[in-house]
Amino acid sequence: MKFDKEHWKEIDINIDSLWLIGPRAKGGKRENIYHGNFVPQIPDHLIRRYTNEGDIVLEPFMGSGTTLYECESLARNYIGFDINKDIVSHVEEKMNDCETIKYDIHYCDATDAELAHNCIRKSLKTMGKQRVDFVLAHPPYWDIIKFTDCKEDLSNIIELDKFINQFTLAMKNMVEFLRAGKHFAIVVGDLYRNQEVVPLGFYLMYSIRKQIKCKLKGIVVKDMVGNRGKIGMEALWRYRTLKSDTFLFKHEYIFVFKKG
Repeated sequence: MKFDKEHWKEIDINIDSLWLIGPRAKGGKRENIYHGNFVPQIPDHLIRRYTNEGDIVLEPFMGSGTTLYECESLARNYIGFDINKDIVSHVEEKMNDCETIKYDIHYCDATDAELAHNCIRKSLKTMGKQRVDFVLAHPPYWDIIKFTDCKEDLSNIIELDKFINQFTLAMKNMVEFLRAGKHFAIVVGDLYRNQEVVPLGFYLMYSIRKQIKCKLKGIVVKDMVGNRGKIGMEALWRYRTLKSDTFLFKHEYIFVFKKG
């Protein structure tokens, strides 16, 4: 984002470390048909803050296209990956009428370094660029939701350590093409397993800090609103939680990094 001293008070970008977003934004190509997709306000705020019009956003886990649709609205170009062939076809169909931005969608495993690198190089060549300007990742929260039957799918990994390593590998494959001094972010939540909290967000954050040359610029806690698995079952979840010694998850994390 190009900072304008004269109009900084008019910039409606959330700079707090606590995001209370409310209902997901609607309109345009936005949709809520896919388990695990995030609210459009997240990519909207991040893209507007860390990129300018004409920049390229790279996304290793595209899902149902939320980030791509925000890029189209904000005049940012886009390169996306997903291992779910059906959802890739769905997003491609929705983007058939797009003539305002350059975008490339790859049916590809983001952890496959050789294949992912070839796809990115091909897309960058088409766009006349050598590097991307922002990387945004919203991975599976380990195995909470099974997205495909592919063994390479992160949501099918059983061992936590392997999940962390494979996710970090995917991020290394993406950040390699990020311009130095530019930002990347991950959106992730925690989970319960074996009667205790698995702090997945912090595990992934720590792994990235150890294996990718970067600085951690922000830890944002975002409230979870309208979780599809809990809609219409709020009373039941409250009852279950009160009976136990746990707490009901109402948060996700947004970790923002700056490439060294």
